[in-house]
Amino acid sequence: MTTTDQFPFPSDTATDSGAGAGVGTGAAAPETQSAWRIVAGREIMVKLRDKNFIISTLTTLAIMVVAFAVSFFVGGQTESKTLAVASPEAVAVAEQATTDEGAAMSGPFAPGDLEVTISEYPDVAAAEQAVSEGDADAALIGAPGEWTLVGTDSVDSSLAGLIGATVAADALETNAAAAGTTVGDLTAGSEVGERLLDPDGAADEGVQFIAGFVFVFLFYLAAILFGYAIANSVVEEKQSRIVEILAAAIPLRQLLVGKVVGATVLAMGQMVLFVGIGLIGLSFTEYTALLPAMAGAAAWYLALFVIGFVALACLFAVAGALATRAEDVQSTSSPVLTLIMIATFGGLFVSGTWQVVASYIPIMSTVTMPIRLVEGTAAWWEPIVAMIVSLVAAALVIGVAERIYRRSIMQTGRKLTYREALKLSD
Repeated sequence: MTTTDQFPFPSDTATDSGAGAGVGTGAAAPETQSAWRIVAGREIMVKLRDKNFIISTLTTLAIMVVAFAVSFFVGGQTESKTLAVASPEAVAVAEQATTDEGAAMSGPFAPGDLEVTISEYPDVAAAEQAVSEGDADAALIGAPGEWTLVGTDSVDSSLAGLIGATVAADALETNAAAAGTTVGDLTAGSEVGERLLDPDGAADEGVQFIAGFVFVFLFYLAAILFGYAIANSVVEEKQSRIVEILAAAIPLRQLLVGKVVGATVLAMGQMVLFVGIGLIGLSFTEYTALLPAMAGAAAWYLALFVIGFVALACLFAVAGALATRAEDVQSTSSPVLTLIMIATFGGLFVSGTWQVVASYIPIMSTVTMPIRLVEGTAAWWEPIVAMIVSLVAAALVIGVAERIYRRSIMQTGRKLTYREALKLSD
């Protein structure tokens, strides 16, 4: 905030809150108590006109939309392979393998998941040349009992599984007939059945991990983007001495509140937009059954995000107040950055008992508790407790941060440490 023309501050300031006696820390006139709204409005309007902010928001939205579009497109595609053959026997094996019955025997390849095109060639050399030139993914050459799949640097695994299962079944049937028995008698008792208690569990785990990663990424992005914006704004006002003019007009507490509220409104608006796009995109995938759990987890994520972000925003404002130049912000904000990285990424990878504990630790609970809600391992009352703990911790952090901010914002001699700022008097 470099000018006050668009959002002028009240002209009638209290005489007992002059800049000389504590600089904006005394009792202010009633009209100055709402000055934070003017500061917040100014911060929001400046950010909304920032091209970098607009471009980054639109870019993130575009990435999310494209990711869902690609996932939807790829999920509906059938894998296509071309198999080169050079004899009638090879054609028969390939046709048997590509029927619904043959595909079912392959195990991993359900009918429709793999579409095989059979290309006939006059001899083995022509079939191998087709593979070498990329016209075919593999070539089936040889004769019954001596089949060989030919590839370039490797043999395609899907074709190998499909052809291998078919050839094995034919060989077993031929050998059983030669021994005067049947395939059923030979394989009696050799098969192990499978039964899944949660058939969708593996897919759900993948989606849950992606959801957790998205929560972490969005929180980290918002904390860094808006946090550094606050720190840089504070240090610019301090370096240019504009803060001294503002301190003569409004209490410094109001200035801090306005900056934090403005950044929180912008961050929350952006976060709601991103989460909404994510839920809408999820509804167009095959994982729509997870939508209720995701929506509930997203709601708690947004609630915990607001609490955690307000505390972090105050800490970033302190980082800016401790600095005297823009170059100092990197060092004064490093403790806050370290806290964010440990809390967010640590909360993503913990499991078991540590995950339960992490879901109650402020900041870390912002990502860990929603992950537990998606997994279904958290009771209904646990996010409420986590929110209460976060509120208490945020209140303590805000109180300390506000005190450091007031004591260091007017100190322009050199960069201060957190300990030195706490020792200063109001």
